Amino acid sequence: MRFNSYAPRLAGWIYSHHETHQCQPAVKRTISLPKDLADEVEQIARAERRSLSSVIQEALRTARNECLKREFKDIQGYWSRKAREKGIVTERDLKRYLRD
Repeated sequence: MRFNSYAPRLAGWIYSHHETHQCQPAVKRTISLPKDLADEVEQIARAERRSLSSVIQEALRTARNECLKREFKDIQGYWSRKAREKGIVTERDLKRYLRD
């Protein structure tokens, strides 16, 4: 279920459901967008019958996930290079290295 402007508001909290299906308090922020980007976000929100907040939240989550994926690949690449330097290419090589 996606957040929408009709979500219940209690004591200053806006409850929304997202991937984890947990309720979290919303924090209001003011942001500035170039006109073309603002127009595009509004067009997406209208087409998908979603709030501007929902569209921006999804974009931020996607950007965060992409950043984490890049970080993971960088770390994976680093350790893969270190393993190759030690002659570890297969699981058998790794087991042998750990045993010695």
